[in-house]
Amino acid sequence: MGKAYNVMAATCPSRTVLHRIGARWTVFVVNALDDGPRRFTDLKAHIQGITPKVLTETLRSLEVDGLISRHEYAENPPHVEYALTPLGRSLLVPLRAVRLWAEQHVPEIQAARAHHENQPYADPA
Repeated sequence: MGKAYNVMAATCPSRTVLHRIGARWTVFVVNALDDGPRRFTDLKAHIQGITPKVLTETLRSLEVDGLISRHEYAENPPHVEYALTPLGRSLLVPLRAVRLWAEQHVPEIQAARAHHENQPYADPA
């Protein structure tokens, strides 16, 4: 059996993995690559609200972590495509579950937020 990791331990390397998965734009980039490779401009158009700088940083981080691959085509004009690696594809299963949960529970979350906003703040101390 392999080494046991515990994300709750402050020094466990699994924390960096969880941070990558939980990074704001990781979920969107991985989901955008579900149907196959995409160019940078296609990713930017598909992921509404992401800036070019943040997309570049996210793609680099995902590549360093082995979740996506970057392929340069020496054509005229040259272009680059990004694709999920097998490791990145394995992340789709839990991310699909989270995405489905989020989409299914929007009304309840919105109702809870509205209820909370209408309540006076009670200091627990």
